Amino acid sequence: MPVRPTAVLPSLLATALAASALTACGGSGSDPDTVKVSFKQSTDNSIHVMDDYLADIKKQFEKANPGKKVELVPIKAPDSEYYTKLQQMLRSAKTAPDLVYEDTFLINSDITSGYLKPLDAYLAKWPDWNRFIDTAKAAAKAEDGKTYGVPDGTDTRGLWYDKGVFAKAGLPADWQPKTWDEVLDAARTIKRRVPDVTPLNVYTGKPAGEAAAMQGFEMLLYGTEDRLYDDSAKKWIAGSQGFADALSFVETVYREKLGPDVSTALDPNIQTIVRGDLLPKGKLGINLDGSWLPQDWLPGSGHEWPEWADKLGLAYMPTQHGQAPGKVSMSGGWTWAVPAKAANPDLAFDFIRTMQTKANAQKWYVANSGISVREDVAADPAYARAQPGIKFFTDLVASTHYRPAYPAYPKVSTAIQEAMEGVTTGDTSVEEAARNYDDSLKEATDDQVIEK
Repeated sequence: MPVRPTAVLPSLLATALAASALTACGGSGSDPDTVKVSFKQSTDNSIHVMDDYLADIKKQFEKANPGKKVELVPIKAPDSEYYTKLQQMLRSAKTAPDLVYEDTFLINSDITSGYLKPLDAYLAKWPDWNRFIDTAKAAAKAEDGKTYGVPDGTDTRGLWYDKGVFAKAGLPADWQPKTWDEVLDAARTIKRRVPDVTPLNVYTGKPAGEAAAMQGFEMLLYGTEDRLYDDSAKKWIAGSQGFADALSFVETVYREKLGPDVSTALDPNIQTIVRGDLLPKGKLGINLDGSWLPQDWLPGSGHEWPEWADKLGLAYMPTQHGQAPGKVSMSGGWTWAVPAKAANPDLAFDFIRTMQTKANAQKWYVANSGISVREDVAADPAYARAQPGIKFFTDLVASTHYRPAYPAYPKVSTAIQEAMEGVTTGDTSVEEAARNYDDSLKEATDDQVIEK
């Protein structure tokens, strides 16, 4: 899942809104000429990018298909509640829509539960599927080898750095570290020469949640020779050197006081603090973070920062020792999927085809500060010029990795966060944190592990 900012509604209100969506969906019956499209509506009433985009696609679809109708079924809820409400809808033919918006973070749990329909028969007859980048296609592929969703974009991650801070520290304006040590050395230089600035932010610990696991830990682990999951053995990996090395990096950041104060690093609002305060105010030297940050600084966002493109530089995160391919990124994203109990699956896929014309896909990527998963859009100069940084982050798609988003992954992620928190506070050694992770991993995956 792209770990992006999500406003929080009071639980009761979110539940009520989602319940109304359920009623609306089920109450429309199974009209063979109506496709019901469920999506995640922003909890911030000032943000209606998805609503506007789908309204436009609805008009296009109905014009191109006389007699057919589109019923939009928004679910207005924070991420965790959206997942819950969506699963409630998928369990029954009475409430299942024809098309749903699925986060790659949890799509496999819905696949395992039998809630989604494989799309391979549709994809085989759809020429545009060949335009999608292979790594993005893999994000919606299950262990059974079948594909259950069409990605509508992705995100990538890298190093954001403050050019002004770098100038004061005597570091280059076109900085590009080749190894982990070079990242740490730059942070140490900032600490020494610009002492009133936080040198380096790496998200860590349970309060940061998946941001710690994905933006922080996995951006390190996937720069080693190891991974979280062995695809050939179909087992989770325990006891790897790469896991210990990634933890050691995190430990170094906080032991040497290169990162935010531990109390700030473990603040549940750390992402908001970084984007809304530290970066715009020149208080942070280097930030390991995602491609979507600029959407927080656009007009009307509440954190307008029109100068960001001039103030910040971008560098890819290097591999541990500079080994091939030399750079690393993690990616998440969302997909459009057809429920197993959808009344009109053919019509639903026709709607996907309309959303995913080159022109419509490009319109969505630009509106959502998203990264293209279509090679034809990525190659379009108009897309590359749409926003500063788009080309940089799009180029990372070729060397990106997706999480092993199998049903056990959420528990694995929590175990990673706990290991990170232990070495961040200094309460746990790297060795002990790694052992604790291995124990948690075995429990979370029913001992489906392979020892390195």
